[in-house]
Amino acid sequence: MEIAEILNVTVPLSDITLESVVLAVLVAIIGWIVVKILTSVFKKMLSRASKLPGLVVEFLIRFFSILLYVILALIVIATIGFDISSVVLGLSAVIGLILGFGLQDTVTNLAAGVWLAAFRPIDKDELVEVNGISGTVTSVGIMATELLKPDNTYITIPNSLVWGSPVINSTRMETRRVEVKVRAAYDSDLDKAIRVATDLMAAHEGVLPSPEPVVVVTELADSSVNLALRAWTKTSDMWGVQWDLNRDVVRAFREAGIEIAFPQVDVHLDRAQ
Repeated sequence: MEIAEILNVTVPLSDITLESVVLAVLVAIIGWIVVKILTSVFKKMLSRASKLPGLVVEFLIRFFSILLYVILALIVIATIGFDISSVVLGLSAVIGLILGFGLQDTVTNLAAGVWLAAFRPIDKDELVEVNGISGTVTSVGIMATELLKPDNTYITIPNSLVWGSPVINSTRMETRRVEVKVRAAYDSDLDKAIRVATDLMAAHEGVLPSPEPVVVVTELADSSVNLALRAWTKTSDMWGVQWDLNRDVVRAFREAGIEIAFPQVDVHLDRAQ
């Protein structure tokens, strides 16, 4: 369906006179001046009395200006002698259709914000991963959730994505398990390596005594025996403990004479006869 059919504009040429055209031109000129003045006054009022961001102020000014020009156009058309009742009705239908599509995402984000506030899968100051994005929650608004990444990057995520995606909350629980992986060479004393790694974790002040720290063999790889050091710690101490264990296990293995393996490939060349 064409827009003209929706608006259903009719032009009764018999009602158009020279006087009405001249009057319409005068109305258009005067109206244009009035629109400029009202827009300027509205802009000054927003700038002085509002603390809205500049982008929002600019949007409101443009919306107000367009609205005034639409009203002016309807007045000019009516002055010429056209019947604008069908035009107004058609514009109302078009505007309603546009608002319906435009507000669809808004309503979805608003509903998701209500669910987030009710069930609270995330909360302020928690470290979370949402839709593949990790950061500290700074705000959970009615429309969007705001995260701050470790590199101070500020991210805004629509609430619908937060509610509709798996959320990994790294700081909700009081304790976390730290895992540090290390490779031991096949000719190393495996029992000694496990004992050294276990003593290293037990001696760290940030490692909790219960559950006890353990060392497990996770894989017999091509060039190494892969070990995993697993220790429980308070969530606030997790990163410090993990960094310390990654650093100290290298020193502890060297002092104990345990070789830390690295990937290697043996290549055999057959000499052509």
